[in-house]
Amino acid sequence: MHSNAPQGGAVLIEPLTVRISTAVQLTGISRSRLYELIQSGDLETVKVGRSTLIPYKSLKALTGA
Repeated sequence: MHSNAPQGGAVLIEPLTVRISTAVQLTGISRSRLYELIQSGDLETVKVGRSTLIPYKSLKALTGA
């Protein structure tokens, strides 16, 4: 019987937020397009100091994952 769960009973934990560079890698969307989506309000962001972070749930909603 196959399972999608990781071996050894490990639990995968999704990040709460990701940096712009990580969002580019995860989605395949260009950096400039991500900034356009942020400006249009289609993608949420959180500012922590000088860092702009994207809530992971917002990326998933955007990509339909």
